[in-house]
Amino acid sequence: MSLVHDTSRCFAEAIGTDGLDHIAFERVLQQTAPSIDKLAAIHEKAALPLLELPTARDDLIQPAAVAERLRSSDQVLLLGTGDSSLGGQTLAALAESPFGLRPGRPKLHFLDNIDPLTFEALLRTLDLSRTGFLVVSKSGGTAETLMQFLTVLPEVERAIGRERAAERFAVITEPHSNPLRRAAEKRGIEILDHDAGIGGRYSALSLVGLLPAMIAGLDPIPIRQGAAEVLDQALQSSPRDCPPAFGAALNVALLWQKRIGTCVLMPYVDALASFGLWFRQLWAESLGKNGTGTTPIRAMGTVDQHSQLQLYLAGPGDKFYTLILMPRAGTGGRVAPESAADEAIAYLVQRSMGDLLDAEQRATLETLAANGRPVRAITIPQLDEHTIGALMMHFMLETIIAADLLGVNPFDQPAVEEGKRLARDYLAQMASGE
Repeated sequence: MSLVHDTSRCFAEAIGTDGLDHIAFERVLQQTAPSIDKLAAIHEKAALPLLELPTARDDLIQPAAVAERLRSSDQVLLLGTGDSSLGGQTLAALAESPFGLRPGRPKLHFLDNIDPLTFEALLRTLDLSRTGFLVVSKSGGTAETLMQFLTVLPEVERAIGRERAAERFAVITEPHSNPLRRAAEKRGIEILDHDAGIGGRYSALSLVGLLPAMIAGLDPIPIRQGAAEVLDQALQSSPRDCPPAFGAALNVALLWQKRIGTCVLMPYVDALASFGLWFRQLWAESLGKNGTGTTPIRAMGTVDQHSQLQLYLAGPGDKFYTLILMPRAGTGGRVAPESAADEAIAYLVQRSMGDLLDAEQRATLETLAANGRPVRAITIPQLDEHTIGALMMHFMLETIIAADLLGVNPFDQPAVEEGKRLARDYLAQMASGE
């Protein structure tokens, strides 16, 4: 198993009265058994496409060809927002980090907002004849994505002509008539089908996340293999031996028994910065329903030791912490004796940057526990395609099982639709001059 889970610092025997009682926690943990059984039965019947992705391969054929075409670009802009962007950002970050640098690949820009100043400033820096565009909207009706697409497309057509412009684009959307699909078909732009049975925030292991990763030069097979490893182990285990079920039970037990309504995810790996944002949407949009759920926060070690750790240690005891750690001792440059003659910094002599990072991540873990804060550690051996696939599948399963405990549907987002309708009303009022 590529992930090592340490949950010992979540219990009263380790951190005091703010920790969980083992007997009370066990009652919650056993409530996850039906969720595991249900997921296993669904998987056996191939009734939930998300669970079939780890072993799927045929669906990667068309994305591989599209990735090859777009890799001829100097830059590739991914137009999409929320779950249409965050999975791809998370995976592609590996290709831009020291853990998986892929030379000779285009620079990817994830334009997940519609601030016109940012959008236009970037476009002014690009050679549109050498720029590729991947447009992603599951429904095909996402206002932000349509706005991005329908404003940039004419610019590209004016620069290189309509026929050549179509070759610079690819679209991912559901296989039914929708505004994005109709616009792409009208212009001869290649369309890849978004599986209608896979919710957007669960689509990172589908072509929505994997196509940007492939453009960046990553191999999609080990990503899915890492996910398959976690899925297979989870569905064949008792709740105690199933890390996603154990993690879901921790979150829910802390909410029910300790009124801890905030969960902080804090990776100590820069390339997992986008992973924290991906998790934030997954958890918030899946669980925040019917007056329940917990609020996810993305922090980054060591940066947020200097901005949020004071609150975490001495503020209200209303948070559950998950640190993602990776062994770093002995890596990076070392401080030579002549560079640290001052006695005040003698502790840095002959120490590497990785030594300091390793010490600080361990110190944060222990300091949180010493201050009575429930905290778990997930340690990864290295960051690669296999590991990121495992992390994604773990947290997707943890979210689904937590939703089952809370009695909510993890796959819908009814409250979001109200804001979308209101935004369309405001645009209509602008058009009518009201």
